[in-house]
Amino acid sequence: MGIAIPIETSARHIHISEEDFQILFGKDAELTYKADLSQPGQYVCEERITVKGPRGSFENVAVLGPHRPETQVEISMTDSRKLGIKGMIRQSGDTEGTPGCTLIGPCGSLDIDHGVIVAKRHIHMTPVQAIQMNVKDNDEVFVIMESFERSLIFADVVVRVSPKFALAMHVDTDEANAFANDNHPTGVILKLFGGRTYNLQKWAEELQNGITRI
Repeated sequence: MGIAIPIETSARHIHISEEDFQILFGKDAELTYKADLSQPGQYVCEERITVKGPRGSFENVAVLGPHRPETQVEISMTDSRKLGIKGMIRQSGDTEGTPGCTLIGPCGSLDIDHGVIVAKRHIHMTPVQAIQMNVKDNDEVFVIMESFERSLIFADVVVRVSPKFALAMHVDTDEANAFANDNHPTGVILKLFGGRTYNLQKWAEELQNGITRI
């Protein structure tokens, strides 16, 4: 039996550097803790900002703590269209070449020239859990989940392993809306093509050409 992985929806939010935070909220301003997140040491703050793009904006975007070395805004593909910027799917921290935006706080605003990403769906797990599931850091896997009349399989799910993590799969709001009818959804890693999506694409092409492999 596979290990059930909690699936959590990650709505748009921002990880912010201390320097940028003080531009937006004032010199010597500090993050105000509001509530813990599922990952140890991570929390949502009382502070909110406005994220503005060429075409639109979002107000009251959640700020997550603690501070990061570099500011990173995480949105969905749908969000990117409203903002009018290119949606680029990246792992957290991989921001080189990504679009920027304008951040507006109560005490100021700033333009960042990169750092807006659509987070690649991923699973946080500990090293022991990785051994139990026979995966390693940065593997890409399939995850099958059950949802009433909307069960589905996620491909291209990145495994992220650290002793600091708690077991959870993170998807954005677009992905969650594909099943979106379970208060506590879970998924199981599916051993399909060794996790390699290109093999899935090749299989689909073979089926279209009338080739069936047993």
